[in-house]
Amino acid sequence: MRLFVALVPPPDILDELEEAVRPHRDDVPELRWTRRELIHVTLTFLGEFDDRRLERLLPRLERAVQRHERMTLSLAGAGAFPGNGAHARVLWTGLFGDRRALARLAASTTAAGRRAGMPPDKHRGFRPHLTLARSRRPVDVRPLVESLSAFAGSPWTADSVRLMRSRLPGKEHPELTYEPLKTWSLRQSSGGGGAGRSASGGPHGTP
Repeated sequence: MRLFVALVPPPDILDELEEAVRPHRDDVPELRWTRRELIHVTLTFLGEFDDRRLERLLPRLERAVQRHERMTLSLAGAGAFPGNGAHARVLWTGLFGDRRALARLAASTTAAGRRAGMPPDKHRGFRPHLTLARSRRPVDVRPLVESLSAFAGSPWTADSVRLMRSRLPGKEHPELTYEPLKTWSLRQSSGGGGAGRSASGGPHGTP
């Protein structure tokens, strides 16, 4: 099974994002926009895992996640991979807020994956972003990046991490789908305060 570890923004944050990109969906016809139910922030792409390695992975991921506190994040701006967007295949929006905490969390989930047998070639350097759209061939998205540069979403509190299974399109699944296998809560902040909304859509600090 093809696995990855992710954060999923709460529904109201996804509503804001949809409102921001809706006027631009037809600007570059070659782009395939990410369906709402697939939107996420990848922490670690694990690759293929069989049942035996999955059993080793689960407790390691749980311990890794529980070492980290909830964090306040927000979505803002836009960019492209690769390069400056002249020959892009991916359009994304950026992540701001507790970026150092986010990077530490990603490093922990990646280390857990390695200990459980993650294929070494699957590790990629962590670049915090949320993919908005993809293209099968390189396209110029620079005007679109400029149009979305002023986007600034509300802060939200990431309070949980999900292990997701990716099912590629095939005879049984005509579209790409993601299936959550496990969800682990991040620790309550020792400070007890903070702004933002939880990943479940409730007030900050709500489990």
